[in-house]
Amino acid sequence: MIYTVSITSQGQISIPAKLRRKLGFEKNRQAFIEEKDGKLVLEPVKDLLELRGSLKTNKKPLSSHQLHELFADYIAKEYARKNKK
Repeated sequence: MIYTVSITSQGQISIPAKLRRKLGFEKNRQAFIEEKDGKLVLEPVKDLLELRGSLKTNKKPLSSHQLHELFADYIAKEYARKNKK
């Protein structure tokens, strides 16, 4: 299905709710966006914090801020590596 959306003066668009739910875009989350063959490709970034508490360790846990920073850096590097090919 094709939707028509408006682009604001700030360059923002709204993704229709049906598409957000179907593709896993949640509020207050991040997404990757890239230009590919003259089109924009948008992908949700998975949040590592969803896995919090699933592994046992004796190490002191990282703060949410530290974890987000490390994960964002990792994801950006992996995304760049993946799309470099």
